[in-house]
Formats: sequence, C-alpha cells, structure tokens
Amino acid sequence: MQVFQTPRFTAPKSSRLNVASVRISQKAAPRASVKPKSVASPSSTKLQDWETVAKQLDTQSPLEIMDHALKTFGTDIAIAFSGAEDVALIEYAHLTNRPYRVFSLDTGRLNAETYRLFDKVEKHYKINIEYTFPESKAVTDLVRKKGLYSFYADGHGECCKIRKVAPLRKHLSGLKGWITGQRKDQSPGTRTAVPVVQVDPVFTGSEGTPGSLIKYNPLSNITSNEVWNFLRVMNVPVNDLHSQGYVSIGCEPCTRPVLPNQLEREGRWWWEDAAAKECGLHSGNVKKGDGKVVEKKADRDLWIGSATESSAVQAISREKARDLAQGKRESDTLLVLYAPWCRFCQAMEPNYEALARDVKGGKVRVAKYQADIDRQFCNENLKLKTFPTIVFLPKGSNSVIKYPSERRDPETLKMWLRTIAEL
Repeated sequence: MQVFQTPRFTAPKSSRLNVASVRISQKAAPRASVKPKSVASPSSTKLQDWETVAKQLDTQSPLEIMDHALKTFGTDIAIAFSGAEDVALIEYAHLTNRPYRVFSLDTGRLNAETYRLFDKVEKHYKINIEYTFPESKAVTDLVRKKGLYSFYADGHGECCKIRKVAPLRKHLSGLKGWITGQRKDQSPGTRTAVPVVQVDPVFTGSEGTPGSLIKYNPLSNITSNEVWNFLRVMNVPVNDLHSQGYVSIGCEPCTRPVLPNQLEREGRWWWEDAAAKECGLHSGNVKKGDGKVVEKKADRDLWIGSATESSAVQAISREKARDLAQGKRESDTLLVLYAPWCRFCQAMEPNYEALARDVKGGKVRVAKYQADIDRQFCNENLKLKTFPTIVFLPKGSNSVIKYPSERRDPETLKMWLRTIAEL
C-alpha cells in the first residue's frame, strides 16, 4: 500500500464548487492549508450518526468533503478511480495536502484510452494506483461457457458481478471507507438519492459486519458542467474518449458515445431496453405459501392529489379506455398505463404530475389508466408490455404511438410531445 503526500491549496470560500476560486496553474504558486468547516465525525458507523454528518456536509464544497473523508479515516479510506471524471477526486485529494490512496478495477475489458489515462494520472500525481482484478477462474469459466459477449444476450449483470462487483467487494473488505464520483445528475430517477456521505448499504468494510463501511460522494451536489470546468481549470489528465463523445465510460463492449440531450449513463448497456427499469406484466403476481398466486396490492393509488389540491392527471375509466382504443378521441391524449404497486410507476409520479400541470389548459390531455387490472386488453390494444408504458393517442385516429425512452423527466416528455403534437 502506498500513501501519497501532496502540496496544499486553499479551499474555496463558497459552499459549492467555485471554479473561479481555483483559477491558478498547479505549478504557479504555493498552496495554503485547507480550512474546512468543522464537522465532527462519529466514533461509530451507526446510521443515524452519519445521517447527521451528511446533513452538515451537504452544503460544503467537494474539496471540504474530501478533506473530511481523509481527515477522518486516513489511510483506511481510498478513492475509487474508474478512469473518467473520477480524476477530479484525485485532484481534490491532492489539494488537501493529506495522504491518500487510489484504487481501480481492471476488468480486463477496458478501452485502450482508459489504460493510457491510468498511466498519465500516475505520472501526473506521482502515485501508484492500486489495481484490483477479477478472479481468473471465474472469468475463464464464464467465457468458456457463454463466450466473450454473453452480456449482449442475457444482460450485463453476470459479467459485471464477476469482473467488477466481486473484486470491488474484496478490495473494500480491507478498508473502513471509500470515495466515489457518483453525482445526483448522472441518471435522474436512479441516482437522485446520493448523499455526500453515508453508511454503505451494500458493501462491508474491514470489520466484516453490515454497516462497517463509510462511503463518501464528494461530487454529489455538483453537475457535470461544474466538474468539467474544474478539470479544465486545473489542467489535469482526462480520458481521450471524452473528446469522441463518450461521457460515462466503463468497459469497452458496454460503452458508447451519447447523443446531444441524452443522459450521460445512456451510453452504458444501451442494448438492454427499458424493461430493466420497468416492472414486467407478471411481476405483480405474488405466490403465497399455499401455492396460490394473487395480485400484488399497493397501499394507495397514484396521481390522486392531496387534501388541498387535486391531481392534474386525469383518470380514465375502463369504458373510456375502450373508446380511446377504438379511435373515439375528442383530444390528443398522453396516457400512462400503470400499476400502483410498481416501484418505477411510483418513481415517475411527481414527474408525470409536473408535466400534467405544465401543459394543463393546452391541447394535450395528460391521463392515467390502471392497466394491471386490465392487462390483456391493454396488451392487445394499447401496446402494454411493461409498467409503466406511456402512449400518445392522437385526436380522431386509432393509432397508438408508444413513448420509446426510459427518460421520464418532465422536460424530456414535453420535448417528445412537441415533436408529435401541438401543445
């Protein structure tokens, strides 16, 4: 294990990243000590203690959060470096003037550009990255049984478990904390709950017990643009793939450039359709102890409004759904086919409500139909495959236009509506 000592730099005065405050060359002037706000660290890994710390650190800058992590855990914490924007983490650690460790998962399937970045980073910061590798037997068994590209047929989960998750779990078992580059804006809907520090809910640390590992996410509250402004100002090495349209970079077979206005992580595992982020038609069936299969029930319906305000999403009756399918439509209708128990339907509830309120009074009606109690009809007539399914039903037509994306934020939905209807 190697630990690296670095020159000092003054922390930005603002509570968030302030690129203007770090506009100097790395070689220009001596760096002063970081003086972050004082936030006490718990003496244990009790969840409630670290939730308090997360609230206190939430308004601080990435540099201050990084300093807190290194001050708290010293050489028992390490930065997870994937060879993409995570170089910002190393730069922040470098600026704290505290010893730090860096590790990376070499899956054996990374891009050549990523390997070259590892070398540039090691030379730039004069460090040695702690590389960790998958178990050779597990990789050999998988490839011999399923081939080199089995993930295109049956999903990336099995390959990732062998090449990424298992070696990561092994490496983290020797630590008390780790530092990641996760941000809330990377994939809204799945990463919106990214606290700046937390008790790791998945992995365990050196004590080997649940809750024994602390996870820091110093970049949680800043955006991709802010990260890139910081990287440019500090003149640090970056992956050459970024200049070719790649944003989120993983293994070579599982990474591609993204198009304008796509979320950055849409360049990962793109062949896996939205079903991976939706509930299957039969996922609402629950098998009881006596072998009987019953319908899963939800605690409440979706889009029902509140005690003081009704929902802007209109409910469609069973009879009205049949009229719409037959083309009896007085207006353009955007319709979500949903199941109240589906967690993905539940997750999109506020976004769909926001869209309904935004276009209310216009020419498109935003509506809902509980399709889990009418599955066969919706499957045959309204293109229902998974929950949620969103379809557009043009006025005076019997056509059904299915919304093709997994992105369900109000802006994207409204942008799509504008391409097919007059709002």
